[in-house]
Amino acid sequence: MEMRNKTLVTEFILTGLTDIPELQSFLFVMFVIVYVLTLMGNLGVIALIKLSPQLHTPMYFFLSHLSFLDVCYSSSVTPKLLTDLLKDKKVISSAGCFIQLYFYGAFATTECYLLAVMAYDRYVAICSPLLYLVTMSLRKRVYLIAVAYAAGIVNALIHTVAASRLSFCGLSTINHFYCEGPPLFAISCSDVSLNELLIFVCVGFNLIATVLTILISYTCILTTILKISSSKNRQKTFSTCTSHLVVIIIFYGGFGIMYARPSARQSHNLDKIVSVLYVVVTPMANPMIYSLRNTEVRNAFRKFLARSVFQHV
Repeated sequence: MEMRNKTLVTEFILTGLTDIPELQSFLFVMFVIVYVLTLMGNLGVIALIKLSPQLHTPMYFFLSHLSFLDVCYSSSVTPKLLTDLLKDKKVISSAGCFIQLYFYGAFATTECYLLAVMAYDRYVAICSPLLYLVTMSLRKRVYLIAVAYAAGIVNALIHTVAASRLSFCGLSTINHFYCEGPPLFAISCSDVSLNELLIFVCVGFNLIATVLTILISYTCILTTILKISSSKNRQKTFSTCTSHLVVIIIFYGGFGIMYARPSARQSHNLDKIVSVLYVVVTPMANPMIYSLRNTEVRNAFRKFLARSVFQHV
């Protein structure tokens, strides 16, 4: 009977971002705008890359997948957040909670690996330019993308299965605006040491593997760039990496703040703010960063507009 009572929780209550009605209305309007811009920006990048022959290169192949992942992992959280901002009681079923936990984890982890793949792509392009198209063949690109997605799927599956085995003894209020690992563990009456160990091991491995790939790639890139005699050529070569570097700093900065601290020292309010930036704002910013800082994307967009106008004249 005791074990049965522990597993009777069929839904969770989310505390959300705030319980102030006026602020909820303001946040709803703001996040709707941000989410619409996220969808338009990322889907626009995907369409532009597909429709522009000059962007059919390995770099933009990976960028289209980055935009796809931004749409997916933002959509795993934002629609539920928006509906909850219109409700007094923010409820999510236990099944819905674990589904959200899985998809958010899968897409976020895949993006980590994709950013590492994009760093490797920049390394090959700058350090071995004559072999770039041969090295980054379509088969190689598909393989690298498959590895990134497989890493995300496996990582999310491990944490979701482990979390679904926890018991909840009537404490069903999650101090967050979506189902995330540490806030979910905090309300469990089971031993969560395995879950915390899995987060430590898996997140640690993912961070080390991807950050090490990025650091090695950019160390080689900087070494190659410093050997270029012309300062103008050095700047031009490095400019091909700046958009990717900005995205990496934003993504891993939020990732580190969320997971680098022990759960006992975490501030729930700080976690919520960082999560908003990480889950809601960053997916909107990525296409803007690549569009504003990338000459090829801007030129492709101008040509696309020119063709569209010419066809309708």
